[in-house]
Amino acid sequence: MAEEFVPPSLVYNHGHMGDGGFPFAYNLAVHDDVANAIGFSPKRRRNNGSNGRRRMNNRTSMAQREEVIRRTVYVSDIDQQVTEEQLAALFNSCGQVVDCRVCGDPNSCLRFAFIEFTDEEGAQSALNLAGMMLGFYPVRVMPSKTAIAPVNPTFLPRSDDEREMCSRTVYCTNIDKKVTHGEVKLFFELSCGDVRRLRLLGDYHHSTRIAFVEFMMAESAIAALSCSGAVLGSLPIRVSPSKTPVRPRALPRSPVH
Repeated sequence: MAEEFVPPSLVYNHGHMGDGGFPFAYNLAVHDDVANAIGFSPKRRRNNGSNGRRRMNNRTSMAQREEVIRRTVYVSDIDQQVTEEQLAALFNSCGQVVDCRVCGDPNSCLRFAFIEFTDEEGAQSALNLAGMMLGFYPVRVMPSKTAIAPVNPTFLPRSDDEREMCSRTVYCTNIDKKVTHGEVKLFFELSCGDVRRLRLLGDYHHSTRIAFVEFMMAESAIAALSCSGAVLGSLPIRVSPSKTPVRPRALPRSPVH
């Protein structure tokens, strides 16, 4: 889900700044299930007198979203070696963390994150951590202008084994459509280590593809995070920790004779 957030370097380069000098989310590229979950409706449809109810639902959804945003902070200048678990543990001292989403930036060695708390007090307390050294860099902490897009719960890890798989898996976006499955696998193996499983995905609606890359070792997945910004094909890729494991595809059932 990291692709929903505009990397800081792209924001700075193109001048699309949110209030306070930090990026905001763009929702035009999100998938339909995510768009529905956050109340994003790109098309209006007639529905036989139910417009009033829809307007009420939209107002309720917007109010809920604004309440979530007030509980969320934006953190930038995050060292590549810092994991989501370490970042969440640091901010858990400010209040109970609901979600922590670290995102890659193709034009920087640093990353950024969105952290959601259970209440606004936690988010306000988190602002005091601005300037704290985390790894080799002082982090920046500001109020967020966007909520964290939800992950489809059916894709989340279901067991300790799948959680361990996530620690060995990265999520890669902005992949040139001309790049093959074998080329993606070879790129990560030469740069980071042996790849156990790779799922390369794409469709007709997006100009680039995404991939989930599961390595044999967790150290390889950490090393892969530094590949953000490396050119694969003709585009700089973006690499982030994965929230979901790469599950083996189910084998087709044999026909019953």
